Amino acid sequence: MTMITIDHLSVGVPDIAAGRAFYDQLLAPLEVNCLAAGDGFAAYGRDTIQFLLLLPFDGGPATGGNGTHIGFAAPSREAVEAGHAAGLKAGGKDEGAPGERAAYPMPGVFAAYVRDPWGNKIELIHGGFSVTR
Repeated sequence: MTMITIDHLSVGVPDIAAGRAFYDQLLAPLEVNCLAAGDGFAAYGRDTIQFLLLLPFDGGPATGGNGTHIGFAAPSREAVEAGHAAGLKAGGKDEGAPGERAAYPMPGVFAAYVRDPWGNKIELIHGGFSVTR
């Protein structure tokens, strides 16, 4: 089976410092950290950059896409719970409390959803699609 490779994903935020204040807390339990930052971006990953916060290049408002979300693989159920709690504490909105997701096509998936302060929906997932079955 040949898998596609995604180089990185990004979301728009209106302010990089405010974005970092949220995402630094949300992603810390997943051992994902800010690896580089500048005036118009913050770049996250473990060993390599795979997720970015960007100021919209067109100068328009940053918005979240309806039906769009980014899923971060969590090393454990506890990391899902800790990340969800950290996201709420940092100003995010609960979009689905931590728990098993029976609707997923694989058994034992444990996930939570948080919407960031700018409308981007983030999933924290353990036992999801990245697990080889």
